[in-house]
Amino acid sequence: MTVENIRFLISRELKAGTHPGDLLEQLEDLEMDQKVELIQQLSDQEAALLFQEMEDFEQAEIIRGLDRERAMTILTDMASDDAADLIGKLSPEETQEMLQLIDEEEPADFGNLLKYPEESAGGIMTTEFISLPADIPVEEAIDRLREIAPEAETIYYVYVVDQDGHLIGVLSLRDLIASTDGTILKTIMRRNVISVNAGLDQEEVARIVSKYDLLAVPVVDDQERLLGIITVDDVIDVMEQEATEDIYRLAGAGEVVDMELTEAPVSKVVRLRLPWLMISMVGGFISGSVIGGYESTLEAIVILAVFIPVIMDMGGNVGTQSSTIFVRGIATGEIDEAEVWPYFFREIRIGITLGLICGAIISIAAYFWQGNPYLGLVVGISMLATISVAALIGTLVPLLCSKINIDPAITAGPFVTTIKDVTGLMIYFVIATAFLQYLR
Repeated sequence: MTVENIRFLISRELKAGTHPGDLLEQLEDLEMDQKVELIQQLSDQEAALLFQEMEDFEQAEIIRGLDRERAMTILTDMASDDAADLIGKLSPEETQEMLQLIDEEEPADFGNLLKYPEESAGGIMTTEFISLPADIPVEEAIDRLREIAPEAETIYYVYVVDQDGHLIGVLSLRDLIASTDGTILKTIMRRNVISVNAGLDQEEVARIVSKYDLLAVPVVDDQERLLGIITVDDVIDVMEQEATEDIYRLAGAGEVVDMELTEAPVSKVVRLRLPWLMISMVGGFISGSVIGGYESTLEAIVILAVFIPVIMDMGGNVGTQSSTIFVRGIATGEIDEAEVWPYFFREIRIGITLGLICGAIISIAAYFWQGNPYLGLVVGISMLATISVAALIGTLVPLLCSKINIDPAITAGPFVTTIKDVTGLMIYFVIATAFLQYLR
């Protein structure tokens, strides 16, 4: 399908009410220069609607290919937070050029948004919100709402501010509609407003919105002046982004932050994943040296080698389970500062219980297979100790990292696996060597 045909299709579907996000699949087979050509041909409103649904890395590439006047038009038609995020992806020279071209009343908003870290409340907020003074009646508030609603990100909440812009209350749209004419806003507003500071990390913002089931949360500065709002759609994006980062880190696959994983160049993915594989390789060499150190034990009782994979696999599964659950609990706020150590000791008890059960099963299986009770005792005790230690390591390593402000998700993959493998092998061979005379 040609660019002209796609342009006609998109224009028709947008007029029919189709969501812009549903039309992006029409662009999948287009080269980047064709996408630039398409955006050039669409009307201002159509281009902004479609452009806003694209991924950040794709927006940045297209904006560089557009003439500056067209780029300026699209940016000013986008939501301020989305436009600021896009501008932040450009080089400092390109950013300055864009800010100079945008209408004089706009740069202040963009500049204010760009001064905050990208992953902070200030970095993801929008300045398109509705705020009203506290001393006006309901009917006047509704009239003002009609005037400014088309430019606002959401109208479900109306924020009440004093003459200096401090946030002092909040009203829902229902509150306004249900109140009789003549009612002053300050008499019906809720004064206990849940808000976040502009410097707060976006992950903490997501927890607050989830905890209180908010459609939007106001962002304030250190003096409680209202700066903007963060809407639930942005919070969902944050949750997806943070979850994706944690999954990549848990797997030791690094993270692709400026483009989709499927779009990233092979060389970049290799650079991200190779260091973690090197850690695993070093762990493999250490594990091999442990086995080599007990070569005489293996030569004397060859059957011991049969149980190495099952003991290592069980320890690995328990270590992964413990680290994943702990990291997830920290990320979602289910495990807070006061609950960390109680959870740690609880996880150890869980590991011991699992070790007893699995150790008993493998001990009985080994005895009936080989007819040697001491072999069953060795593999049973090894399984118990390995699983217990794996649960300890799987929780302790991420816990210590979180205490020194290192993302625990980074450590929960290769580091935990490597430490667990080495300790598991040492446990097995130390116990086997101690019982060697009974195994012959």
